[in-house]
Amino acid sequence: MGEIADGIEAALQATQTRPVPRSPQVRVRYLVRTVDKGSTRATAVRLGCSQRQVERYLAGQAKRPTPRLAAAIEREIRRAWQPRLRQRAVQRAARAGITVETRARFGFTAAGGSTDDPRMRRITEQLPPGTAAQLLAAHQAGADEQRLARILADGLGHAYFRDRGRRADGLDVEISDVDYLNLEL
Repeated sequence: MGEIADGIEAALQATQTRPVPRSPQVRVRYLVRTVDKGSTRATAVRLGCSQRQVERYLAGQAKRPTPRLAAAIEREIRRAWQPRLRQRAVQRAARAGITVETRARFGFTAAGGSTDDPRMRRITEQLPPGTAAQLLAAHQAGADEQRLARILADGLGHAYFRDRGRRADGLDVEISDVDYLNLEL
């Protein structure tokens, strides 16, 4: 994942009330039972491993996953853990907006006589509910980092650069080189 997707994931994980299980066996068991409704085959496809390997984890025969498999288990358990809390957080953000704190390189189209060279800026801004809903929906749909950056740039362009529609009409903002991103739902 990229900086923006990681920032969204961290914000969603901050809403969780219970810690994610630690052992690979318990994590795989949770994925099989809860996410894939008992199908070891579906879990194997989700993790990119064999069905037999999933069965070994369920039986307690496998101890340490390979780094690639460990990363896949981590990714999937984080996405699936406490889904109702994640859904409530997304709904709340779609109603109230989200606060974005970032340091990134912003470039934009500028009026004649001024510079449009991209430069690093540190911005803390409240994204409007519509943009927040669009950003979180794109993340849940598995959008790539470019798509998330475009949505974030449009939202910050409206809220910060165009002062919520009060100035710089038609200004097009681009975001790149995200140094960090912190979202608060």
